Amino acid sequence: MTELLQNGFSAMKLSVSDAQIAQLEDFTARMLETNKVMNLTRITDPKEIAQKHLLDCASLLQIADFSQKSVVDVGCGAGFPGMPLHILCPSCQLTLLDSLGKRIRFLQGCIDEMQLSDIEAVHARAEEFAAKHREQYDFAVSRAVAQLNVLAELSLPLVKQGGAFIAMKSKDSDDELEHAKKAIRLLGGEIETVTDYTIPDTDITHRLVVIRKKQHTPKQYPRPFRKISASPL
Repeated sequence: MTELLQNGFSAMKLSVSDAQIAQLEDFTARMLETNKVMNLTRITDPKEIAQKHLLDCASLLQIADFSQKSVVDVGCGAGFPGMPLHILCPSCQLTLLDSLGKRIRFLQGCIDEMQLSDIEAVHARAEEFAAKHREQYDFAVSRAVAQLNVLAELSLPLVKQGGAFIAMKSKDSDDELEHAKKAIRLLGGEIETVTDYTIPDTDITHRLVVIRKKQHTPKQYPRPFRKISASPL
């Protein structure tokens, strides 16, 4: 796994230390151990984890500078992309946000045991979290599986004007992006770039959608999740 990560980061032109690779491997080991009793990931082969989780999440560092920035990972699940992002860019102030308490307890345990700083795991629904943390973050990131119009309503209210929401999506998301444009505009955002990338040493191509926060999000958003689900923007 070490060599695979070293080669992958080199191919991505990212400067990553041996200590950071060791931290990524430490987090992977903790995740796999906990995965025996809790459903965190369907991917359990270390090589696949390195490629489909760690190197995939590192792609964020190729399109944005997170140094000294405040970042929220919306719907972080088992900690992706937030944990690799923070390990690779430890100067960012990161909030891992998820509605499932057992995932957050796992992540907070990792944070404490690995002695990571400037990172917290928060158990909350994004639409409720936004009530007290509105427009407080430089970046929101998400690799959640929800449609982009839904993710935008959950994420853009958390982003400062001038900041950005970066969604990690499938390369086959053209229709989804087109369908989300109205929602993004209503929420004060604008699609800035759409970048397809291939994970090193694989034939897997994914997409990063950067949505710049141009205007303040109207105060009626985000709506309660039942309304978001019943009537997406």
